[in-house]
Amino acid sequence: MKIHEKYIKRCIEIAKNGLGTTRPNPMVGAVIVCDNKIIGEGFTSAYGGNHAEVNAINAVSDKNLLKNATIYVTLEPCSHYGKTPPCSDLIIHHNIPNVVIGCIDDNEQVAGKGIKKLMEAGCNVTVGVLEAECKQHHKRFFTFHNKKRPYVILKWAQSADGFIAPKTKNEQKPVWITNTYSRQLVHKWRAEEQAILVGYNTVVADNPSLTTRDYTGKNPIRIVIDKKASLPKDLAVFNNEAETLVVPNNNPSTICKTLFEANINSVIIEGGSKTLQAFINEGLWDEARVFKGHVTFSEGVEAPKFSGKLISTETIDGDNLEIYENL
Repeated sequence: MKIHEKYIKRCIEIAKNGLGTTRPNPMVGAVIVCDNKIIGEGFTSAYGGNHAEVNAINAVSDKNLLKNATIYVTLEPCSHYGKTPPCSDLIIHHNIPNVVIGCIDDNEQVAGKGIKKLMEAGCNVTVGVLEAECKQHHKRFFTFHNKKRPYVILKWAQSADGFIAPKTKNEQKPVWITNTYSRQLVHKWRAEEQAILVGYNTVVADNPSLTTRDYTGKNPIRIVIDKKASLPKDLAVFNNEAETLVVPNNNPSTICKTLFEANINSVIIEGGSKTLQAFINEGLWDEARVFKGHVTFSEGVEAPKFSGKLISTETIDGDNLEIYENL
C-alpha cells in the first residue's frame, strides 16, 4: 500500500467518529505524521467546535515536530471564516511543510481556495489520494452543495411476500416485520442523519415517535407531510422529544428544496409506500435500505418498486438487509 493511501485510510476511519454530530459541516479526518510515525490525529467536533485539522494539531505534544511533518486530510482545508477560523491559515501558522488531501471541497466558499493559499505559502500540496473513497465518505456534504438537496436515504421493511403493511389492523401502531436487532439498527441510522420524513398516512396509521429511543444518539428532525395541516397535535410526532417540521406539499422536488433551504443535509424517508414511491419515481434518492422479514401478510400495502445497484447484503438474526444505490 502506498504510504499516502495508508494515512488517508486512517483519516477516513477516524472521521466516522463525527457521523451525526458535525452536520451541516463535513465529517473530516486529519492525521499528522513525522518520521513515519503518527504524532497527532483528530476528527471534526460537533457543529460549532473545532475542525479536524485543529484537533489533530492540538493533539501534537511537541509542536516543533510540525515543521518536519505531513498533515493528511480527507477534504481540502477550509480557507474562510465560519464558526471557526480557516484551517489553511492554522497549517501555515505552524509551518507544516507537506499537506496531503483526499479530495477538493467544491463548496463555492472553498473550491480550491484552501489549496491555493497553502501553495502560495510554500506548502507542498498533494491532492486526490483515495479521491473516490473520500468523496464517498463525504457523500452527504457533496450532495447538499452540488445538487442543492439533502442526501436521501429510503428505508422500509417488507414481508416475505412483498408487503410493507397488512391490509387491515386493529391498533394505531406499527405492525412489526423485523426483529428487535433490526429495529435498533434503524434507530442507529436515525442518529446518524439530520432528519427523518414520513407521510400523512403513516402518522395517522402508526402514530410513530420517529426518535432514537432504542439507541444512544441525537433525535433527527422530524419532517411530516400534512397538506391540509389537519394532523391532531396530540400525536407522538408533535411531542417535545425532537423538533418537528410540517411540510404542506407532497411533491418530492419541493420537499427537497424546503429541506435544503432549512440547511438539512441528509434525510431518511421512512414511508409509507406512496411517499417512498414518489421519491423513487422522481429519482430523488441516493440509497435504499430494504429489510426483508419472514412474516407473510397475503394481502396488504405493496412494497415500493424501484431499480438500483445492490451494494451490500447482511443477515440480522434472520432478517435480510439489502442496501442499494441509485445509479
